[in-house]
Amino acid sequence: MFDYNDAFSRNIGWVTQQEQAQLKNKRVAVAGCGGVGSLHSLTLARMGIGNVNLSDFDEYDVHNFNRQAGAFMSTVGKKKMSVMTSMLHDINPEMDIREFGEGVTPDNVDDFLDGVDLYIDSLDFFALSARKLVFQKCYDKGIPVVTAAPLGMGSALLCFMPGQMTFEEYFRFEDKQTEEGQLIQFLIGLSPAMLQRDYLADESSVNFQERRGPSTAMAINLCAGMAETYALKILLNRGKVLAAPYGLHFDAYKNKLTKTWCPKGNRGPIQRLKFKLAERIVSND
Repeated sequence: MFDYNDAFSRNIGWVTQQEQAQLKNKRVAVAGCGGVGSLHSLTLARMGIGNVNLSDFDEYDVHNFNRQAGAFMSTVGKKKMSVMTSMLHDINPEMDIREFGEGVTPDNVDDFLDGVDLYIDSLDFFALSARKLVFQKCYDKGIPVVTAAPLGMGSALLCFMPGQMTFEEYFRFEDKQTEEGQLIQFLIGLSPAMLQRDYLADESSVNFQERRGPSTAMAINLCAGMAETYALKILLNRGKVLAAPYGLHFDAYKNKLTKTWCPKGNRGPIQRLKFKLAERIVSND
């Protein structure tokens, strides 16, 4: 028989019994059940988080096998969110899961964020409209946001806290009129250190027009470790949290950890230079 205290007893030591009880009562929203989203959800469950809101409208395909926790031959063609819900209940049958099978939209975003203590961003890199919507709603509602980007064989983490620098103030999407320009803004904002840039083995694997890019399971796992560590600190109000314009980028391949700082967001002069470099690469010039 399942017993919550027994199931998560090995967390005790790094958290107290009282803190574990707090985690049981927290609600975390995760938009996206793919690469990072699947690992975020499972890690939250193993932390003992008792309540989650999940969204995803996609189904598993074979090309998901290299990184997505719910991707198996037995799940090809199945809804990602349904598979993840089953996996989460296999860890904690008592977990309260609210499902949003149409994804996050203007019509349901308020319900998706209702009663949420923290939002963890797991949307597809190219889902800018949905991401802007959710981030702005989180800011309006005073909900902290954690986003961890899988880059090469590392992870870059950003956190947006209530009352501090906003998503738009950091990324400055309004400065670019085209979708491609805004996607580049998003990329260089996520990765101001660009630690992964010099070991990309095949640049043709990155194609913004076809909305595809390479990925690794190692990066996905690192994202979960970094993001859920921040989730723990935020939910328990314990430990220093670096919020935008600060960020962290750890690259296991490069053996390097960098603390990033973009006080003017993507309007800073160095970020503008990176935009021009990235634009040439994306445009294959």
